[in-house]
Amino acid sequence: MDIRSFFVNDCIKIVVKPNAPKTEVVGWDENKKALRVAVNAVPDKDKANNKLVKFISKQIGENVEIISGSKSREKLIKIKE
Repeated sequence: MDIRSFFVNDCIKIVVKPNAPKTEVVGWDENKKALRVAVNAVPDKDKANNKLVKFISKQIGENVEIISGSKSREKLIKIKE
């Protein structure tokens, strides 16, 4: 799946499922207009957030950052300039 195609204006909305067996894209949530991503990390001390940022960065080949939702399952991620 080409994650890059889901970005709009260098941003993407993601719904995270922590504590998953492996980190992977689960699919597209049409209702929330967000990419669903399972993360193999606990939602404690930013472990899940860090894993998500590394995963998305690796998938698209660019550095990204969470610009909103760091304490929520719904996050807005932007490509760093």
